[in-house]
Amino acid sequence: MTSKKNAMTWDWLKLLCVTIMATLVFEHSQLDVRISELFYNNGHWLLEKGAQPYAFIFYDLPKALLILLAVYLIAVLVIKYRQSRLNATALTCNKLHRSKLDRFLLPLSMREISYLLIILAVVPATIATLKGVTHVSCPNDLVIFNGDLPYLNLWQNIVAATPARCFPAAHASAGFSLYGLVFLPTLRKYRYQIVISVTVLGWTMGLYKMLFGDHFFSHTLVSMLLSLTIACALAALFFKQSIKNKTHSTNDDKRHTGINLSSIEHSNI
Repeated sequence: MTSKKNAMTWDWLKLLCVTIMATLVFEHSQLDVRISELFYNNGHWLLEKGAQPYAFIFYDLPKALLILLAVYLIAVLVIKYRQSRLNATALTCNKLHRSKLDRFLLPLSMREISYLLIILAVVPATIATLKGVTHVSCPNDLVIFNGDLPYLNLWQNIVAATPARCFPAAHASAGFSLYGLVFLPTLRKYRYQIVISVTVLGWTMGLYKMLFGDHFFSHTLVSMLLSLTIACALAALFFKQSIKNKTHSTNDDKRHTGINLSSIEHSNI
């Protein structure tokens, strides 16, 4: 069981290796170019940058909703913190404090809400930092797509240090940051539905940018894998005790099952 606990704790390292492998595969192939060619025809991209209502639906609206979610989570965290202080005081009087706002609050612990807020901030910040280091050009800036810059691999872009900032995909990372929901102990039974929903959301946001040449396929793929890696790594840190408790609970269940089976056998004898 110890090995199982360690596997859960270090899953983020496996995800990081997959992220690096995906980057190398696309860097040393023409897959990105071939995929982008599907969105480029006769010197024009399938979608014009900033065209409405697409820009509002796939760019402005998701960003606004994610900002509202962060504001809501901060408000819930503050309210729960105040309630915990009031309840701690009320316990001495054997009277718990009840708020009319309880029905509007997420059924998550303060630790889980704090984790979500950190993920929503850390994932986009990490992606934005990498964009400033990699200096990878957008497809619509390249000569092969009627732009001005040559197509270079990742290392060549880093050395050239051009003003380009297109890798990984930042817009999609905002959607992928919701992968933090997957690792919440309270929502464990919904993890598969959450994975599917967040993946669809992130790729919808990423595909929108690909339609007018703002990103290659690998930019969104690496953004997804890196977001999942960060969410998993921080979950291992935040919910380490929950993993231990779950491990101990499983051990206890097995031990009790063994005792019961032994008792049954003795009674039969």
